Amino acid sequence: MSITASDPSAPRRYDLDDLLAIMARLRDPQAGCAWDLAQTFATILPFTLEEAYEVADAIERDDMPELRDELGDLLLQVVFHARMAEERGSFAFAEVVQAICEKLVRRHPHVFADTALDDGAAVREHWERVKAAERAAKGAGATPPGALDGVARALPALLRAEKLQRRAARVGFDWDDVDGVFAKVEEELAECRETLVRPAGDPERVHEVGDLLFSCVNLARHLGVDAEQALREAGQRFERRFGAVEARLREAGQVPTAERRDEMERLWIQVKREERD
Repeated sequence: MSITASDPSAPRRYDLDDLLAIMARLRDPQAGCAWDLAQTFATILPFTLEEAYEVADAIERDDMPELRDELGDLLLQVVFHARMAEERGSFAFAEVVQAICEKLVRRHPHVFADTALDDGAAVREHWERVKAAERAAKGAGATPPGALDGVARALPALLRAEKLQRRAARVGFDWDDVDGVFAKVEEELAECRETLVRPAGDPERVHEVGDLLFSCVNLARHLGVDAEQALREAGQRFERRFGAVEARLREAGQVPTAERRDEMERLWIQVKREERD
């Protein structure tokens, strides 16, 4: 397949085979791109994560043209990793497609077979049983897989904390009710306060703040709240409100400074009140 720059007056219609051919050309040792050839799984990984977050951002803004472009960028990451794996002799893109198709069919017997799953809860329960069986099969002949095995370390910390807690809860290691979780958050907060007597940068401070955050994720889970999404929304609210504070300072010919903290706090409260009203 020959890939050349298209004539703007007659744009070419590309398909997935073209994308695979383009990626192969970029990685061609003789005629490829020096930057693409220099990449490895490790160097591309940050771009893969970044593109996933940019997809999420486009969805949150309901920007469909941007989502189209960002999904393309994310697809490129999949193709890039698959190409490097093929060069290594590990697997090719076609095997990636084969594996995910097999997995989807296997995990949806109520769609592709005769298994009856009446509601969403039954579907989720079956999904988790199949995933557990898959993990066990991968570990066959070795040490039996633990309840927490397979939770990716590269996940965002809040999301990974929630997944670890859900895995532990499935085998009975969980609080009986939300009151116990509130008590745990209060306990961890008190232990954080105790580290104030320690010098800045003390490892114990890091330890206790981590425990507090982990317990807050547990609280969010018991309240039925997605901790990652909740924190993203909190960050967006802070960004929006602080931007409004800055705008009002500019209207008065001022800029944010530590000396104007009281004024910024007054404006902050005003912005929050107006939003709620």
